[in-house]
Amino acid sequence: MKILVISNLFYPDRGGGASVFSDLCFGLVERGHEVTVYGTYPYYPEWKNKSNSNLWRKQQEEIKGVDLHRYGLFIPKNPSKLISRILYELSFAISLARSLFRFRRYDMVMVFCPLAGAVAYAAIRKMFYREPLWLNVQDIPADAAAASGISRFKFFNWLGGLVQSWLFNRANVWSSIAPGMIERLKVISEKEQPIHYCPNFLNGSMAEIIDQLESKIGHPIHKPVRLLYAGNIGKKQGLLDFCQVLLKTDLDFCFQIHGNGGEAGRIREWVAESGDKRFQFGEFLDEKGFVKALHDTDFFVITEKPGVGASFIPSKLIPCLAVGSPVLCVCDSHGPLGMEVQEYDLGLCIEWPNIDAMVPLLEETLKSPSRLTELQKNAFQRAMVYQRSSVIEKVESEMQSLVGTHGS
Repeated sequence: MKILVISNLFYPDRGGGASVFSDLCFGLVERGHEVTVYGTYPYYPEWKNKSNSNLWRKQQEEIKGVDLHRYGLFIPKNPSKLISRILYELSFAISLARSLFRFRRYDMVMVFCPLAGAVAYAAIRKMFYREPLWLNVQDIPADAAAASGISRFKFFNWLGGLVQSWLFNRANVWSSIAPGMIERLKVISEKEQPIHYCPNFLNGSMAEIIDQLESKIGHPIHKPVRLLYAGNIGKKQGLLDFCQVLLKTDLDFCFQIHGNGGEAGRIREWVAESGDKRFQFGEFLDEKGFVKALHDTDFFVITEKPGVGASFIPSKLIPCLAVGSPVLCVCDSHGPLGMEVQEYDLGLCIEWPNIDAMVPLLEETLKSPSRLTELQKNAFQRAMVYQRSSVIEKVESEMQSLVGTHGS
């Protein structure tokens, strides 16, 4: 098949699912398909132009057999502000619109959404070229913007939801990465499109690093207990709120925070100002450093602000499970992350209204080595669901079905 993939995140970016999006394209090329990607220049999660390229000049390159076309976008200094976010979204759609005059048709198009601007371009492109369109929903933008506090205006939230619904319903097929998100998408659907469950997966290069490690199942707890947060730090994570709660406790811990993003500066300043040596802040880790930190930690911390649970599930959960590290998550228990952790007993899940129960629950778990080993085993077993080959094979099969049904 000749496949066009549209994504604002691609190699060498890694945060926000970029490594998974990239590896899916590499995997499809390995299976003999011709893959073209319309993306942008590396900028995430640092929110800065990491290539020093002219952001408004189109650039073409080939990476592992993928024909990559980079189109610029506006990179906001503060992505947590609503106006900056709107400009960011619109700029990508407008920049991509230049490709409409290439006059090349593909067998199918897959667009990744967390960025509504990418979906807007895909919808416009479909009007011109009538290619079968697959919408891969990693994040539900309107829901996330409202719940995280980026948008506090009810009218804008209503309008954003309306526009999002119209854009989403231009696609022939949808997919998402968690059962809870699929249920939310069913509410948005107006045309009864097929909605596939296609989870993200452990990318190939990270899997190779993990395979070289010794098993951590049965490793005793460290003293002080080691906690780790690593990845994007934005509004919807609510990491600062978590840190402020942890600061007030007498728990003997070492909390390592590694990341970048729109709210990373606030966390860095807070750690420095708190003067509490139990907190340590570092930069975004490369793959090898990330895997080592996961292997060395006792609990991997994932936080989600109340209300954002139905809009996304963090891709960093997958390498955490593959290493065998239990999760300490603070989130909505009925959201995709909360349901995953509770259903498969992958660690501790606490809701924000019950945050005061976190430390007693953690201390109780630390007193039971057998319980900790059980959580480590559960994490490792659940990781089997997120194997690269099986997920790519499923995506390929559904792509062929889409082309067979809607292709010309």
